[in-house]
Amino acid sequence: MSAVREQLPEGRYGRSADDRADRKLKAVGSVLGVLLLGTIGWIGYDYVSGKSAFGGELIKFKVTSAQSVDVHVEIRKSADVSGTCTLRALAESGAEVGRKDIAFEQREDVVNEVVTLRTTERATAAELVFCDAR
Repeated sequence: MSAVREQLPEGRYGRSADDRADRKLKAVGSVLGVLLLGTIGWIGYDYVSGKSAFGGELIKFKVTSAQSVDVHVEIRKSADVSGTCTLRALAESGAEVGRKDIAFEQREDVVNEVVTLRTTERATAAELVFCDAR
């Protein structure tokens, strides 16, 4: 009896489809890997360079009357950076009842300030919406 081969002879009919697919997958994986590393590097550089070195945090708020809320904000920034933060007050229904933009131009790294926010009706919450460096 003769032995039966189950595979084609090596190298006789060119590359197999599996070899071509493996090479394409390696190329696509390499390109995606380089893009991922570039994106991570760009985000890291942006974070370290301090372009967005202006941020704020709402420490606490106190409803003082039906027409006002006192809001304590802490701003962290570089001493030479100025910017603006937006605060808003919300009613129990979730509707916005007050909004105010506050400019911070002090030459300090950390600024603590209590701001009075006037409202159109009784507020039950206050929030820091956004801070932006100029």
